[in-house]
Amino acid sequence: QAFFCLLLCVPWGSSCPPSCQCTERAGAKAVLCSSRHLEEIPKDIPKDAVFLKLDANSITRIPSNAFRHLSHLEELDLSRNAIEKIDRAAFKGVAAGLRTLDLSSNRIRSIPKEALLALNAKLRLANNPWHCECALQEVLWEARLDPDSVQDITCHTAPREEYVGKPLLQVLDAGVNFCSVRQRTTDVAMFITMFGWFAMVIVYVICYVRHNREDTCKHVDYLKSLPSTQGHAE
Repeated sequence: QAFFCLLLCVPWGSSCPPSCQCTERAGAKAVLCSSRHLEEIPKDIPKDAVFLKLDANSITRIPSNAFRHLSHLEELDLSRNAIEKIDRAAFKGVAAGLRTLDLSSNRIRSIPKEALLALNAKLRLANNPWHCECALQEVLWEARLDPDSVQDITCHTAPREEYVGKPLLQVLDAGVNFCSVRQRTTDVAMFITMFGWFAMVIVYVICYVRHNREDTCKHVDYLKSLPSTQGHAE
């Protein structure tokens, strides 16, 4: 009876993933899963976790709602993984309380701005093979980046070869605006589309006028071929 009572009295949120170590730090639960050869985020992380370290693993993706049940989470370390894809709702449910998010030293080329802009956390994004584009520029402008690591956000690829290998902040300080480049591209595409529609309308009008002219000419010729009233009177 004492054994079953013990099982019932232990909250499920206090369980610890088999591949991790759970400890108390100043009354807050820390879940340590560093260097455990994990390929995905564990499903059974305690709900009362405040600190979560998943660094130095082989995680490749952060799916939607991956941490939604961790309402107490304040620090999340995902550095030194193989992360390539981050879903738009990856940090849904923890955005308000998260104070630190480390995504440095992964394989991230691009990230949906919606995934980060809702966060109040200090972000570390250094040492990733970034493709410098408008979305990354907007993250740099609006997100809370760790000032100590912002210089290590480097353009691995970019629309122009001259930006490759340079820190994104340096490129932006030089007056480059990736969002205006995208806007110009969009404007050109819209202009071409509108011109195409306009040309189609013009062609339609010309064909319509020609068709009506031919019908009118045929009708006039037909009327001319009819015997006149004056001829019948004679």
